Amino acid sequence: MPLSPDEVERYARHIVLREIGGPGQQKLKRARVLVVGAGGLGSPLMLYLAAAGVGTIGVVDDDVVSLSNLQRQVLHMTEDVGRLKTQSATDAVGRVNPHVVVEPNAFRLDAANALDLIGRYDLVADGSDSFATRYLVADACALAKRPLVTASLGAFDGALTTIRAHETGPSGEPNPTWRCLFPEPPPAGTVPTCAEAGVLGALAGMMGSMMAIEVVREIVGFGEGLVGRLLVVDALAMRFETVAYAWDPDNPVTGVAPTIRDLSVHAHA
Repeated sequence: MPLSPDEVERYARHIVLREIGGPGQQKLKRARVLVVGAGGLGSPLMLYLAAAGVGTIGVVDDDVVSLSNLQRQVLHMTEDVGRLKTQSATDAVGRVNPHVVVEPNAFRLDAANALDLIGRYDLVADGSDSFATRYLVADACALAKRPLVTASLGAFDGALTTIRAHETGPSGEPNPTWRCLFPEPPPAGTVPTCAEAGVLGALAGMMGSMMAIEVVREIVGFGEGLVGRLLVVDALAMRFETVAYAWDPDNPVTGVAPTIRDLSVHAHA
């Protein structure tokens, strides 16, 4: 799948990077990435993936654009209020890069459709804003053997990690899953929602952009990935910390005695 002259010029600043080059840019062109959520994290993520030349970007979101989204969801414009986010996202990506194919999925990801949808893509990037969806996506990626880049946002904090639960690490031990890091979601109502607590708009841009960097690194294969490392951002103090985590043999998905073998545990979530 050679790059056209227009693409060579468009991606020139990538192609001169030794870590990417022409072969890496072709990997990006061939890649199929599913973005879960076209909101605060998904917006900058999709824009930078499109600009980077990721060939096919799937997006799954059942929401419509509201005026309160626009403070941080830079994928959408004022005139998009009331439209499906997947429609607005498709148009926005088209304006950034006509070489990118967008596959919109205007429905809620659930236990019935997650494995089928995720199985169509090479990698999943989760920018969802609910614990139920985050655990569903992580479990589905582990079962479908797909790498996952996942991030979360608080009012002034964020976190990012990469999960390749279907593979083993350099030591020969399995890579950790999301449930090795956070075994169970917090009880309902204990963590305030974005609407309740607020969120610094530019922080969503920062975290979504770092997700895009991690996705590109995973596709092309350079640098030190975030498998087994949780990057934590404190925007009040502007501090970055990395917390190491490892495979838990008691985790219910890929542990010694797994209890989650399908997504039925999420059926009533």
